[in-house]
Amino acid sequence: MIQGVIFSILAGIMVSLQGIFNTRASEHIGLWHTNVLVHGSGFILALIILIAVNKVTFANIKNVNPYYLIGGILGVIIVFSVMRGITALGASYSITILIVTQILANALINYFGIFGEHVIHFSWTQILGLTFMIIGIFLYQLT
Repeated sequence: MIQGVIFSILAGIMVSLQGIFNTRASEHIGLWHTNVLVHGSGFILALIILIAVNKVTFANIKNVNPYYLIGGILGVIIVFSVMRGITALGASYSITILIVTQILANALINYFGIFGEHVIHFSWTQILGLTFMIIGIFLYQLT
């Protein structure tokens, strides 16, 4: 469990930094140029790691639901949307909305068991917590 917490914290920090770095780069070279560079450099790093730590084979790809293979396409949309959000709202507001939206979307995915996720029925305290997060966004943006 501690490993999951550590990686989740690391991911949160990296998403925040990536959003800011990408937005600042896009101010000089454009949104789509930045998106290409981000995904191109990410591809190169992932390929180097794959070659370094694994036997390179994609034989099991036929066992994957084709919908799950569009992650890269989603990544392009994510990077573009984060850059536009940060440009329009600033990093704090944009990332706050992003995080709460992720929580709500994942709550719905879990509640309905979409994509094979375990069904989770939420208690009133969890619903209250989600409500407080949404209220918190509005309060945070008022200042």
